Amino acid sequence: MTDTIKTLIIDNPIVSFTILLLASLIVPPLFEKFKLPGLVGLLLAGVALGPNGLELLSPKTETIKLLSDIGKIYLMFIAGLEIDLAAFRRTRNHSLTFGLTTFTVPLITGIAIGLVFGFSPNAAILIGSLLASHTLLAYPIVQRLGIVRNQGVTVTIGATIFTDIGALLVLAVCISIHRGEFSWWGLVIQLLALGVYSGVVLFGLDSLGKEYFRRTGNEEGNQFLFILLALFLAAVGAQMIQIENIVGAFLAGLAVNDVLGKSVVKEKVEFVGGVLFIPFFFVAIGLLIDVPVFTQTLFQDFGLVVAIVMGLCGSKFIAALIVKLIYRYTWDETLTMWSLSLPQVAATLAAAFVGLQAGLLTEALFNSIIVLMLVTSTIGPILTQRFANKLVLSEADVQLKSDAESSLTASSFENSLKVIVPVYNPSTQLYLIEMAGLLVKHQGGSILPLAIAQLSTSLTEPEFAQTLFRSRKVLDKATKVSQELGIKHKPILRIDNDIALAICYAAREEDANLILMGYQKVNTIKSRLLGNVIEQVFRSSHCAVVVMRLLAQPSTLKRILVPLSDLSPQNLDLIAFAQLLASSNQGMVTCLYICPTGTSVPRQQELKRELAEYILKARPSQPSLASQINIEIIPNADHLGVIVNMSQSFDLIVLSALDFQPTPGIIVSDWGTPLLSQINCSLALYSDRLSP
Repeated sequence: MTDTIKTLIIDNPIVSFTILLLASLIVPPLFEKFKLPGLVGLLLAGVALGPNGLELLSPKTETIKLLSDIGKIYLMFIAGLEIDLAAFRRTRNHSLTFGLTTFTVPLITGIAIGLVFGFSPNAAILIGSLLASHTLLAYPIVQRLGIVRNQGVTVTIGATIFTDIGALLVLAVCISIHRGEFSWWGLVIQLLALGVYSGVVLFGLDSLGKEYFRRTGNEEGNQFLFILLALFLAAVGAQMIQIENIVGAFLAGLAVNDVLGKSVVKEKVEFVGGVLFIPFFFVAIGLLIDVPVFTQTLFQDFGLVVAIVMGLCGSKFIAALIVKLIYRYTWDETLTMWSLSLPQVAATLAAAFVGLQAGLLTEALFNSIIVLMLVTSTIGPILTQRFANKLVLSEADVQLKSDAESSLTASSFENSLKVIVPVYNPSTQLYLIEMAGLLVKHQGGSILPLAIAQLSTSLTEPEFAQTLFRSRKVLDKATKVSQELGIKHKPILRIDNDIALAICYAAREEDANLILMGYQKVNTIKSRLLGNVIEQVFRSSHCAVVVMRLLAQPSTLKRILVPLSDLSPQNLDLIAFAQLLASSNQGMVTCLYICPTGTSVPRQQELKRELAEYILKARPSQPSLASQINIEIIPNADHLGVIVNMSQSFDLIVLSALDFQPTPGIIVSDWGTPLLSQINCSLALYSDRLSP
């Protein structure tokens, strides 16, 4: 009876889909609490749910095959989509050099390992290609630290194009040889077909996408569907010319990269992949892991596992070292490049999966690649965090001197302020207007209360007339409050079908240097999938954006806490804004820096001195302000707990909005929401430009 029930569960696609959803929802957060990558948890979930565990899922069912294939394609699409083409164009030659070295050296190393361990030449070449690519798993770290413009970082990002395309092309040739379909004449024809196909995908989808987005304007749903259609058309096209569909998916990601830019649609394309299809793929990989064979590989084929892992780490280091010698990069840049190129996830795992299915790779080799993925996806981001941190202060100095558009010196707050205050909630707008008034009175300038009548139908519809009436009523109340407070003001009423863009357009038209908004909870399925107004304003605004949850009258918020996760250039703006709030209100700022547990007292004192020097950069023209800031250094592993406990002694906590955005990458992770729900004082989320 039990076997019958299990068979019914395995063969039922709805049940299988439900189990996959449950695993994707529960497992990654649990593993991230123990500082382990969520994808490791998904692999282990696949093992537990598969033939070697509870036997609730089978890799042989059509449902799992379909979802796994979609996840594999989506994984490579996201890999292409996340490559910064603008950074690549700035360092094209350097990227080409590093791309060739970080592809060729691991390729040769992998071929040598394959031949030494008795694999055929064809399989050995495929093994080399598996080591040649890399996944920018640690990109969110360098993005958060604000060093994306560092040449070593941009070169590594650009090199990803060459390594991934090269690895996928080697895969296509190796599979063709293995199936007995290879000939030199056939290879020439296939390369020509691939060249034509690549041109059609890269230039055709780019031109078509830009035209479609131009014509559809704010129709995000249709634009999202267009991107999905482009992805699967490219995958089908690759299969038609007898190339693996993951090659087409990667090219599609590159093709629509410029089309999407940093738009809301891109965020949602990545979001859907990150929470649905890509986790399904990792669970499906776990289903393929034969526990006895995997254990046997670790013991009997331990030499192969060590050779694969050490060969990858060593060859990637040699490649970075070669480029260092050619272009004279610093050791910090070189080690950051090495650590960024270590993680082997997207192209490596997808290609290994294809090789296993084709029978070209053995289970022992596939299990070795799984170990490689687990090791590199864990140590890669850790090493990047360590080495990239050393680039931060020097990078900040460079940007302070050379980036005319940067606001690192808080120049936005050293002149008169123009503050846009969107008013839509009568219960919160009073405190927002008062806060804007405090800033304006201290710094000079004016506030611009903004009411937006959202147009969802026609201008002549009765429903819109009511909407317009309500917007005018809210704006009149905001104007009255401004008059009572004696604040220079200019009320604005706009009609638009997109609230977020209307706010950003008004800020740009009025040349505002600050947008002050009320905090809005993300508590609906629609807002989680399509993004709420705050997220969209963060992404689209040309100027600083502050979102505030004010629980008390602004004039009483005198004790201000600023937790710092790192010494990144973005945090200079955060400190400058906190200083502005304090000086407007005769308050006091406390900067909290949480260092690792076990940090010695002398090292804590050294960190305190470094932090004081760092804070001075926020207001170099007014060094006296830096001396008014209290600095707290606390060694603790529980960052969230320390911040929550400290916030109980303060009136206002100022946080970086960067910490509350979904992390670009394989699995979406957001620790910000739990923190916001546990803080009982007033808070402010600050963003100058989320994208460096």
